[in-house]
Amino acid sequence: MKDSTRLYAWRGVDAQGARVSGQMQGRSPAFVQAGLLRQGIKGARVWPAGGRGWKLPVRREKVDAPGFSRQLATLLKAGVPLLQAFEVMGRSGADAGMVRLLGRLQQDVSAGLGLADALQRHPRWFDALFCNLVRVGEQSGTLDRQLEQLADLLERRQALRRRVRKAMLYPLILLLTGLGVSALLLLEVVPRFEGMFAGVGKELPVFTRWVIELSDALGRHLLGVLGIFGVAGLAVRKLYREHLPGRLWMIRQALRVPVFGRLLSHAALARFARSLGTAYGSGVVLLDALETVAAASGDALHERAIRQLRQGMANGLGLHQAMALEPLFAPLLVQLTAIGESSGTLEAMLNKAACHYEEQVGQALEQLTSLLEPAIVLILGVLVGGLVVAMYLPIFQLGSLI
Repeated sequence: MKDSTRLYAWRGVDAQGARVSGQMQGRSPAFVQAGLLRQGIKGARVWPAGGRGWKLPVRREKVDAPGFSRQLATLLKAGVPLLQAFEVMGRSGADAGMVRLLGRLQQDVSAGLGLADALQRHPRWFDALFCNLVRVGEQSGTLDRQLEQLADLLERRQALRRRVRKAMLYPLILLLTGLGVSALLLLEVVPRFEGMFAGVGKELPVFTRWVIELSDALGRHLLGVLGIFGVAGLAVRKLYREHLPGRLWMIRQALRVPVFGRLLSHAALARFARSLGTAYGSGVVLLDALETVAAASGDALHERAIRQLRQGMANGLGLHQAMALEPLFAPLLVQLTAIGESSGTLEAMLNKAACHYEEQVGQALEQLTSLLEPAIVLILGVLVGGLVVAMYLPIFQLGSLI
């Protein structure tokens, strides 16, 4: 193996959620990412310094972390040694990305690293919570059980994410289709009617003139309008990714939107309760569990609130007392946490809260789609129907126009 090091540039997010960047020496991007992760830098992108250039974006490989956990747990439970389990998984129909990952893990574990340390070199696929639970399993001799719990946790996360995306897909397609039809009418159909009406000596109806003027303006300034929307989108994206106060403000505004805000809040609480319950039930110290759960919270606002919980507990408060000081945590979750702390059933109470909020997410999704679909259909019907009426209105009044 080549041991020479080279200079890598990196960009990531620090513990406070701010975007940071720099350069670091390392043998490979994986080594640099592992070093950054130990420094508290999350989601780091690493590339050779001076060699990024202007290249076409390369599609990032994806690894099925729940499937990896489930399959590895099954093999370990059957008594298969870890290195042999990697070989079996690589030969059992895994895709190219998984095969490469298994090869690197096998190489690192053969060199003397623990599984958690080997996984920590791949932060794109295995977050801090995953690695910490694997480390607990290695230290306690319950690695197979920890991997099964991780598989359950990740599968629930993915199911919740797919549910939200599926519910939002149909209204989005409907909206884009309606806007596309409206743009086609304004750019192609209306100018043809305008030419047909040009020879009419009488004045056109006001509504028809408005639509024709809108079509003319859109045709003249289409590229400018698209450019403005594109620049605005990029500016908002950059502000969200690189400016923490701006990102926090956007999340707060999203949480205030009726129905949609409740959906986001309940999804975040479900993630928090499920992740914390799994980590605490696996034997992770509560303060350490909060640190890893914060990074898996899903957004910067809840991440900051969870870190405030950790700070409050470090100052002597109980978990439910620290949660009561943060308005993002619902009273029901605070009450269930208090019951769990006083009765010694914190894991069970957190899992019960996670199930409750996952059900609430489903109800919020149904309510949101039931409101969005008729609203979008109504708006697009009025928009498209209005354009059609504006063009045919002079024909309906043809007797008075000629």
